[in-house]
Amino acid sequence: MECPCGSEHKLADCCMPFLQGSQYPTTAEALMRSRYTAYVVANAKYLIDTTHPRTRHLYSKKSILQWASENQWLRLEIESASALQIVFRAYFKDAKGQDHQHYENSTFEFLGEKLYYVSGTFEE
Repeated sequence: MECPCGSEHKLADCCMPFLQGSQYPTTAEALMRSRYTAYVVANAKYLIDTTHPRTRHLYSKKSILQWASENQWLRLEIESASALQIVFRAYFKDAKGQDHQHYENSTFEFLGEKLYYVSGTFEE
């Protein structure tokens, strides 16, 4: 199965080792792609675990699972990527079948050896 993150690699060789905890992403882009894949497969634990402890309290596992599960995730487009910032669009259909795109300018930060998602600014 091809990885949902758009890398054109197999899921087992791309994001799955991250989602299963056997590896950890070392770049903001790899972390962002794996987080998108976590939404596709509704892995809220991974999304919480990869959110910076400073901002983790802003998210709930229940709301992540609800949003991840009620949408059909179509594709991810990376618009720009730097060491600690990723701009992307995630395309999805909602529960009513309407097309949407989630635009986000995400920031990441290292805490010790690990990179974490900190926050994002959004456009509708």
